[in-house]
Amino acid sequence: MFYRFSAFWLRSSTEMFCFLRPVRRLCLEKVSPRWFFCSRAFSGAEAVNALRPFYFAVHPDFFGQHPKEREVNENSLQKLSVYLENLQKPGSKSLKPTQLTFYVRETDQNSSDGQEPFSTLGFRAVKFTLHTRDLLSTVLYILNSCSLSVEHVQSLNSNVRPQPPKEAKRMPDRPIKWDKSYYSFTGFRDPDEDLEHVSKMETTLTSWLGSNGKRAIKKLENSLPLRKELDRLKDELSHQLQLSDIRWQRSWGLAHRCSQLHSLGRLAQQNLETLKNAKGCTVIFTDRSGISAVGHVMLGTMDVHHHWTKLFERLPSYFDLQRRLLLLENQISRLLGDIQVVYIEELQPVLTLDEYYSLLDVFYKRLLKNRVPFHPQSLRGLQMILNSDRYAPSLHELGHFNIPTLCDLANLKWFILTRAQQARENMKRKDELKVIEDELIQASTKKFSLEKFYKEPSVSSKQMVDCCKRLLGQSLPYLQGMHLCVSHFYSVMQDGDLCIPWNWKNGEAIK
Repeated sequence: MFYRFSAFWLRSSTEMFCFLRPVRRLCLEKVSPRWFFCSRAFSGAEAVNALRPFYFAVHPDFFGQHPKEREVNENSLQKLSVYLENLQKPGSKSLKPTQLTFYVRETDQNSSDGQEPFSTLGFRAVKFTLHTRDLLSTVLYILNSCSLSVEHVQSLNSNVRPQPPKEAKRMPDRPIKWDKSYYSFTGFRDPDEDLEHVSKMETTLTSWLGSNGKRAIKKLENSLPLRKELDRLKDELSHQLQLSDIRWQRSWGLAHRCSQLHSLGRLAQQNLETLKNAKGCTVIFTDRSGISAVGHVMLGTMDVHHHWTKLFERLPSYFDLQRRLLLLENQISRLLGDIQVVYIEELQPVLTLDEYYSLLDVFYKRLLKNRVPFHPQSLRGLQMILNSDRYAPSLHELGHFNIPTLCDLANLKWFILTRAQQARENMKRKDELKVIEDELIQASTKKFSLEKFYKEPSVSSKQMVDCCKRLLGQSLPYLQGMHLCVSHFYSVMQDGDLCIPWNWKNGEAIK
């Protein structure tokens, strides 16, 4: 399933763009095929289609076992969507260079290029800075940066001429390197100077807050009516349907969230008794409809009301499956020395209840067939999560075991028993860090008079503790009354939330 980013920037297919100036065409020749210079401008829809291999390689849902990488890709895709959207706005001639980081999976397209080494986990990190001025050059730059083929872009750009025009034939084999005086005289921006400035500039916490604080305050003030409306809608629906909670899987904006609640509210007016089947449940707006592995009702934001209604109608049968799943977890636990089988939402792929039950069932049948004797209660207090990866078992830093369903069961016993003590120590350290983290969050919230202080799931307790300790040593009046999120990057969200990296730096920016 492709990430539905086309909704962010897809615009009318009739919207066209001017050709690049000849000098820009020369500068881009190094990274673009010759047919690029004689083709028509890209539309938003064509850009989406051209980037499909890229989306497939970086889609967050493929990084379920790697929450940090998943969060980085999700954040970078949001920033990319804003960049592409701004490119399509009339009169946008100069955009601020945007630095992006993606973890790129090994796919058929990039498995043999050998340009960047893949880790043993099957992905590699790619960093690049967008400084392009039109859709087509941006698409090509992204694909080239990720070592993905660009040949399909030519077929998408249907008006490509078989032969370049005469002026293109006279182009030299390498781009022209213009003297600095040329840019001073013409007023054009020097692309080398832009890149040099980006590479030398080191963003610091105080400099970034000083530059973006007022913009964040304005956005936050503008978002206050929507925040109140969101709280009202959420409270009304939770009470009306007797729900435990209403949550969102993605970092959608307030307007988007309110729209989703309005849709659920309209459905409740039409089918109230059916929706009351969700009594006591948590409803999550996400990418697809179904019941999650932990029993939450997932409402796909792109699905029509008919699909939602069918889901609520089938809830009683799902509750029966959930009871059988709990029984299966207990049976596996008894066979493995009373180790607890858990599903951790932040660290595992988003699985439906049916998918998770099938995963457990496969592992349980293998355990019964290949009896591996564990001493009863020998592993009580420890935790394990099951996954479908082909990799060997591992011990997570948080103290739980990652166990593949198809792992070698004879070696599994030895692996768990030899690392049981380390697992207990990791769990104890996790609990201690959590207590310290909560105390530091409260202290930071109070010192800076923050309206809200939170972190993204990919930020560990250890990282959050380090971040808060250093924050408490600063004087940051810009933060009063703000919503502050600790993440992996600097950003002002559309509703005024400030995102700062957990490993922020301070001091004067290097210029």
